[in-house]
Amino acid sequence: MHIETKAIHAGRGVDPSTGAVTIPLHPSTTFERGADGPFPSSYEYIRDDNPTRHAFETAMAALEGGRAAVAFSSGMAAITAVFEAHPSRGNRIVVPDDMYFGIRSLIDETDIGRRFDFVPVDMRDMDALRAAVVAAPTGLVWIETPSNPLIRVVDIRAVCDLAHDAGALAVVDNTWATPLLQRPLEFGADAVMHSATKYIGGHSDLMAGVVVLPGASPLERPLRMIQRHKGSVAAPFDCWLALRGLQTLPIRMRAHCDGALKVAEALSKHPRVESVLYPGLPGDPGHTLARQQMAGYGGMLSFIIRGGAEAAMTVAGRLELIVRATSLGGTHSLIEHRASVEGPKSMAPAGLLRISVGLEHPQDIIDDLHQALSAVE
Repeated sequence: MHIETKAIHAGRGVDPSTGAVTIPLHPSTTFERGADGPFPSSYEYIRDDNPTRHAFETAMAALEGGRAAVAFSSGMAAITAVFEAHPSRGNRIVVPDDMYFGIRSLIDETDIGRRFDFVPVDMRDMDALRAAVVAAPTGLVWIETPSNPLIRVVDIRAVCDLAHDAGALAVVDNTWATPLLQRPLEFGADAVMHSATKYIGGHSDLMAGVVVLPGASPLERPLRMIQRHKGSVAAPFDCWLALRGLQTLPIRMRAHCDGALKVAEALSKHPRVESVLYPGLPGDPGHTLARQQMAGYGGMLSFIIRGGAEAAMTVAGRLELIVRATSLGGTHSLIEHRASVEGPKSMAPAGLLRISVGLEHPQDIIDDLHQALSAVE
């Protein structure tokens, strides 16, 4: 089946008891045991499994081309589980130097940072990556492409090959690309992580994370045990909302990509914009690689305004349609000044604004940006 068909049907079918076309929501926390002891439905307790969560996990595995998936209560719960679950081939975890800031906070503010040796590297530099991986026993290489917020594109196959040569696992955060644009398992990744809160849900109304695994994976059992015994399971209603979101994901991603490209092109021509970071632009450093490993360039872009933080904050403050808010991947266009959100350790230049291009008409988004940029002309 094509991915558009999988997005609607994978993990689901017509309900045999009612004939309902839409999958039922099963909020039950517990399930009846048979008179002779076993559970006839195979479901026992919500932390172990749940029909709605099982359907979501099955659907995500199908979309990514994997064999199994493990759903968590948030993207951060999924990320933490991967860090904790990787086999003890080495205590070092190599991460991108430009990555989701929540991981920096996880490292700096919880025991995760004390339990593992995190080493940040620009993964576009294969020599620097190789040096980091071989300098100490490395268990995991964490890949984020495109990256947040500098929209860097990383060669998934090359990084996975390098990690495997060193005996490490390679896991890709595919949140920004989704399975519609990029399927890292096809490039050798050992797992794929999504914050389903973003494009998978697509409406800014759920929180969940999911890890998809290929074939037999050394990560599957430890991830299941973390999910079950540490209790970071995705709630049935969030899984039900995510399944609803999956049905429109293909058409939404095409619209996000189309709108983002139009916005990027318009911003690249504006005199107050110093640069636009978006791999869909031919002059972007990641353009050629993105064409090779992605089916589209995504709905996220960043742009740097001349005049630094003050000018950037002025523009953000003048916007009328685009919402000043955290997160991404929903129907509304959202914008953030990442340097002020992330603080002193931010990789974001002072004048950078990050946009999640929503599903509004692209020209309306462009017009709003132009009128706001006029305030700093």
